[in-house]
Amino acid sequence: MDAIILQILNGLDKGSAYALIALGLTLIFGTLGVVNFAHGALFMIGAFCAVTLQRILALSHEVAVPGETDFLGNPLMRNVPYVYDWFGEAAGQTIIEWSVPLALLFAIPIMIAVGVIMERGLIKHFYKRPHADQILVTFGLAIVMAELIKYWFGANPIPAPAPPAFTGSFDFGAALGMDPNTIIYPYWRLVYFGFAAVVIAAVFAFLQFTTFGMVVRAGMADRETVGLLGIDIDKRFTIMFAIAACVAGVAGVMYAPINSPNYHMGMDFLVLSFVVVVVGGMGSLPGAVLAGFVLGILESFASMREVIEFMPGINQVVIYLAAIIILLTRPRGLLGRKGMMED
Repeated sequence: MDAIILQILNGLDKGSAYALIALGLTLIFGTLGVVNFAHGALFMIGAFCAVTLQRILALSHEVAVPGETDFLGNPLMRNVPYVYDWFGEAAGQTIIEWSVPLALLFAIPIMIAVGVIMERGLIKHFYKRPHADQILVTFGLAIVMAELIKYWFGANPIPAPAPPAFTGSFDFGAALGMDPNTIIYPYWRLVYFGFAAVVIAAVFAFLQFTTFGMVVRAGMADRETVGLLGIDIDKRFTIMFAIAACVAGVAGVMYAPINSPNYHMGMDFLVLSFVVVVVGGMGSLPGAVLAGFVLGILESFASMREVIEFMPGINQVVIYLAAIIILLTRPRGLLGRKGMMED
């Protein structure tokens, strides 16, 4: 039982990242009809927003330590972060330690700007082009973004630690009345799952209960009719692209302590996220979320030592095998609209 609970928790952790990226992908495909292979790069940029803020907060200057000298009699110097000068040492240290959550405020305007620039500068020219053209140009854009990150930050992963308050682990075994220390799970992974749930709920609430969201949903169903009503649907779709970019970005920010940011992490998640979108049903937001968590849990169970010993390498291909089975039996995906991809 403890192994099952642990794998479910691992699956929810992975599924949270898959669902958030797939949610943004589905928003873009459902509203614009664009297959955006650069979406994983937006996840990567979000993670490096956390790294960037961490470095900004660590900027320091040298000050002399009162009453202390080196062996030559010169004043002993130490580096003091500028935030210590601005907020005091205690508050400054707290700000540095909480740089990852604070990076959400830093990343949101950056990701909105990146989304608008991408959509207005490039994506809008490919609305009516074949999906193959969209894939080629967005995949090329993703490669360019990854190489720029590699140039500025290097090829090695860069740690972005979680706040000290969340560096420990939660004892699920004791909480569930089982033996203590049987199910230990990191606090930050639980935080990430809760964060993903809040973001997903916020996106669905925005689309369901706001006038803007109602117009967008109508545009997803029949773009031409909405345009004939005098509504500037293109402007709204630009905003939706920015929102989708923002969702991917904040997902990357909060994932930074789990997987140290590196320049290829966007590609690592991109292919799996597209599989999630297709399995959930192209254009189906609930399907993307459901498939993300289902496939995340499935991958987690396939990574168990007993399963790998019985079927070596199954953890590397289980998601694709599941996708093949689902699409052969239900071509429109788990929650796709009837007729979608069934011709």
